[in-house]
Amino acid sequence: MPLHPARLNPARLRLWMKSFARLLPLILAVHVLVSTTSQLKAETPPNNVVAVINADPITRKALSDATLDRYGNDVLENMINRHLILQACMHNGIEITKADVSAEIQRKATKFGLSMESYLQLLQDERGISPNEYSNEITWPMLALQSLAADRVKVSDEEFNRAFISQFGEAVKCRMIMVGNRSRADELHQQASANPAQFAEIAKKFSEDETSASVGGLFPPIRRYNGDSRLEDAAFALKNEQISPVLQLGDQWIILQAVRRIPASSPSPQAMPAIREQIKDRIRDSKMPSVAGELFSKLQEEAQVVTVLGNPELTRQHPGVAAIINGQQISIAMVAETAVKRHGTDVLEGEINRKLLTQALRKAKKQVTDDDVRAEVARAAEAYGFTRDDGSADIQAWSESVAKDGGTTTELYITDSVWPSVALKKLVEDEVTLTDQDMREGFESAYGPRVEVLAIVLSDQRSAQKIWEMARDNPTDEFFGGLAEQYSVEPISASNRGKVPPIQKYGGQPTVEKEAFAMKPGELSGIVATGGRYLILRCQGFTEPVVDSPADVKAELIRDLTERKTNQAMLAKFQEMKESSEIVNFLAKKSDKPKVAARP
Repeated sequence: MPLHPARLNPARLRLWMKSFARLLPLILAVHVLVSTTSQLKAETPPNNVVAVINADPITRKALSDATLDRYGNDVLENMINRHLILQACMHNGIEITKADVSAEIQRKATKFGLSMESYLQLLQDERGISPNEYSNEITWPMLALQSLAADRVKVSDEEFNRAFISQFGEAVKCRMIMVGNRSRADELHQQASANPAQFAEIAKKFSEDETSASVGGLFPPIRRYNGDSRLEDAAFALKNEQISPVLQLGDQWIILQAVRRIPASSPSPQAMPAIREQIKDRIRDSKMPSVAGELFSKLQEEAQVVTVLGNPELTRQHPGVAAIINGQQISIAMVAETAVKRHGTDVLEGEINRKLLTQALRKAKKQVTDDDVRAEVARAAEAYGFTRDDGSADIQAWSESVAKDGGTTTELYITDSVWPSVALKKLVEDEVTLTDQDMREGFESAYGPRVEVLAIVLSDQRSAQKIWEMARDNPTDEFFGGLAEQYSVEPISASNRGKVPPIQKYGGQPTVEKEAFAMKPGELSGIVATGGRYLILRCQGFTEPVVDSPADVKAELIRDLTERKTNQAMLAKFQEMKESSEIVNFLAKKSDKPKVAARP
């Protein structure tokens, strides 16, 4: 239910550059986000309103407070990290300019064969990272740390020589057999040693590495200092056509056969300066993450950081301050502003939804009580298995579980998840009734017989017709299973030779259910078109009913069907509320007029 963008696990900052993925949290730059007028123009509304829902406003202050509650700690942590890096740069006389940042982004874009604009657009579309975020939160900190760590990254002669040999040195072209079982490896080693000329055929038939097996075990040449030294030593110890002993690498067992030696390359003297610089750059790049990580850890260890946000006693001592870093203050207003810049759109959507629910409750003359909230928390605890020995809900254990990862608090869990759910249930409680037909269909669906089938799922009708004719002409489960394994585009049916979970009545696929329940054991269905796919079924029989009498499971049926119908009614009610309301969202620059009339 799309009610609460700020859920139990608030989104963490998205991405470091690949080389800094484990290095630092992302750093949030500080920018003022300017909203628009009710006409969605460039001027901020005079009363600082960020949204209006049916003439009821949400102020920027309310949004700032809500965003700070949900993301303040994460945003502050990242701002502290940025300040530490910035202070270190100032102390060392290092300045990373906008031109430096643009040049680095251009370099990355060129590496992927893209223009800077296309690269930034790709990040926006695929990763949700805006150009401003990428510049200030990823590229700037990375360049700053690289500059701070530059004099700590040295390339020794030994490191250069090893890298040069790995790129231009002698290599051994080999074939390989890889299996995951030692006894099987010993059998294949004995077979290959008895007839080395058949090594390629043995690899093709029995090697479990599909890529190399398809070409008779061939794989890229082995060079020194490129990977596991045991593999390299074994390869270089072989003569042409000679077979290695069985080698264990991780949980795999490997047999090599040398094909030929590839002589070392000798770059021209004219090319050597450029090659030398490229190799040194590559070594420096590989060493930089760990060196920069150590540097940043040292900055953190040596820094005097006082985190005020969330500490009532320190807040009284330092009103309006979120943190103090080496004597420099970060204000709560600055953190809130940054949090709104980063997360405001999502949080505002949640605030709009709560406003809609509050208006609907007021109109219906209903209210959510503390007892209602406690009952919903208890229901969730029981649903997730948090119960005491007597079977009652263990609310405390459940609440601790919700908040244990630090992504939320019990209060936010109530606000963002429990309260909206209870509110919607209140709004639809008079609309949910169970009919005799509901009880009958619910019983058949949950406890009635089911059809056991083999299934093949195809993506187009032409293929389905071809496979159907093959299945018709060879009417056995074995042949049908082989067709499913070879042709089905659905992973479960393909991997299980067509076997899929039994089909129940009223399970939400009426076309498939009708066809399945019309078959007899051993019969082949027609081609069933559903959801853009084409199904072929082969009936294997019917399961026995789990329960004979609906009366035996009446209480469970009423509970489950009521919950299902309530959830459906809640979704419909929320959709109706959205479509019948006038919502102006200045932050997202959109305005929704009522599409349907509200119920009287």
